[in-house]
Amino acid sequence: MISAIHHIAIICSDYERSKYFYTTILGLTPVREVYRTERQSWKLDLELNGHYIIELFSFPNPPPRISRPEAVGLRHLAFATPHLDSIIPHLAGFGIAAEPVRIDEFTGRRFTFISDPDGLPIEFYEQ
Repeated sequence: MISAIHHIAIICSDYERSKYFYTTILGLTPVREVYRTERQSWKLDLELNGHYIIELFSFPNPPPRISRPEAVGLRHLAFATPHLDSIIPHLAGFGIAAEPVRIDEFTGRRFTFISDPDGLPIEFYEQ
């Protein structure tokens, strides 16, 4: 029935700031960018390693995301990385502090979290 996750949609409060974060800082590749006049909304399709993964949207005056305490809904977005130790200084070079590295108690793998420009938790999970 289901073969894969097709994409994840993210609504941002500041389109240019989020576009910079996801493309320049995280290194996702833009596939298509359109402005939808009727919605006063940008839509940016992003891919990673040739796979379409994120739709980044802007809308006029979106309400803030409820994150803490934990709320029902999407908890975080997780990216796999072969080298967690290279991600952390890369992010620090852009002024983004990662949480202390933790160990997954079930897999023994290391991971850390940051937040995107709107506070969406993003995990980097070492594989």
